[in-house]
Amino acid sequence: MDDIANASISEPLDLVKLALGERVFVKLRGDRTLSGVLHAYDAHMNLVLSQVEESIHHVDVTDDGQALPPRVERRNVEMLFVRGDGVILVAPAQQ
Repeated sequence: MDDIANASISEPLDLVKLALGERVFVKLRGDRTLSGVLHAYDAHMNLVLSQVEESIHHVDVTDDGQALPPRVERRNVEMLFVRGDGVILVAPAQQ
């Protein structure tokens, strides 16, 4: 991702192209996040990722409306196809 400063970016998907083969962070609808290596994408933001760690963030509420401390459920997936209509953002993963 060091090439970003030197690359000519004329449209948003050019930035995603620079991330091919790199680890990315993906935020999805439904309080889900992914971290994995980006292998492919298209104009609909459908993504193919490998070595994926998925995190699902749960916030439960008691009967009287009090929010309980958030809990995170994690799973690892070897290869994952992500449908683009659920993608909110794609960013380089922080190391």
